[in-house]
Amino acid sequence: MHWWRRLPLNVVYAVLTVGYMLAAAALALLLQRWLQPWAAVLLAAALPLPLLLSHLRWMFAPARSLFRALAGSVASYRDGDFSTGVSWQGRGELRELVESHNQLGKVLREQRQALVQRELLLDTVVQNTPVAMVLLDSTRRVALANLAARRMFGDGHKLEGQSFDSLLSASSDAVREAFSRGGDGMFTVGDDDQEDIYHLSRRGFRLNGRQHELVLLRQLTAELRRQEVQTWKKVIRVISHELNNSLAPIASLAHSGAELLRRGQYERLPAALATIEERARHLEGFIRDYARFAKLPAPRLEAVEWRRFIAQLRSQVEFDIDLHPADGTVRIDAAQVEQALLNLLRNAHEAGGPANEVRLSLRRLPDAWRIDVLDRGSGMNEAVLANALLPFYSTKRHGTGLGLALAREIAEAHGGRIALLNRDGGGLSVAITFPA
Repeated sequence: MHWWRRLPLNVVYAVLTVGYMLAAAALALLLQRWLQPWAAVLLAAALPLPLLLSHLRWMFAPARSLFRALAGSVASYRDGDFSTGVSWQGRGELRELVESHNQLGKVLREQRQALVQRELLLDTVVQNTPVAMVLLDSTRRVALANLAARRMFGDGHKLEGQSFDSLLSASSDAVREAFSRGGDGMFTVGDDDQEDIYHLSRRGFRLNGRQHELVLLRQLTAELRRQEVQTWKKVIRVISHELNNSLAPIASLAHSGAELLRRGQYERLPAALATIEERARHLEGFIRDYARFAKLPAPRLEAVEWRRFIAQLRSQVEFDIDLHPADGTVRIDAAQVEQALLNLLRNAHEAGGPANEVRLSLRRLPDAWRIDVLDRGSGMNEAVLANALLPFYSTKRHGTGLGLALAREIAEAHGGRIALLNRDGGGLSVAITFPA
């Protein structure tokens, strides 16, 4: 490139303008010998104009090429190609423009590479996760399915583009039933010898303006088996502890009773027999509670009036009541809910607070009934709150750990839930909700 093309544009403009004016002035002085002054000026101004335009076109030809290159590079960026760049040897504003454009291309290339790496990592994670993942579009066709989903629904073949309803129709009865229930849930596939347990999760969202659904199927067999073994170990420890606590004194007292009979000391026999009876009844109640928890039947729902139901409760245990509204009807299994609330109210009385502070509050929510059992006892620390609803967990010396677990089982069987919360000022609040 010639040296004058490296000059800034404002310098080029100034030089050409001055040259044009000088040439026009000289030509006007020369033409005044033959023409009128005004005609000489007009002719002098017009004659160098084509030459000026030609020079301008010649001088700015590289700039026009640069603009075309910039336009092509921008079009490549728009198409996702960030490998192009523009070269310019000149100086001034155009050089700054080219450098800024090339810097933008470099940043876009780096971002594109990072994005590709993240997409590759995400695809690797999605494809190799043991959770079966299926993305459905608005027509319920498979938009994406990972390897676990292909093995589960397509014998390892690709599922993209297929109708998910058709895939479900070819699946097992357990899978179809799980999806027909709607929402999340657990289901079992296979027979007793080869039984697999899955958790189904479904989430809807909008992608590119269209409704999509993400289906997740997580196999929980191994995890639940481990939890089952741990639970059984805990059950065996609790039962062994209770049996030993009852059978050891029974055996000892039975031996002592035989000795008293042999010695003829009959006056001490009633005390020994009374202790044997007390321990045997305790053991009987312990086993009955476990059996009730293990064999809890499905709730038999019927319409129940809250006022009459709570009056029945108050005939068995003392508590204050707060009803809002005063009347109302709910569909529950009265016997099961009564058992759950009796357990909670007795726990409230055993919490160490005043008996007159034990209260039952009933509230009508927009789509549910909420019952709070309140006391002013010592409450629970964080560790106890985290484990209190687990079966066989108890902080009481002779507790079975089934009262709160049974209440939770009953609430969830009704489609409700239970929650524990320490109260301001001391005490505990146990909240149960039932669908309205």
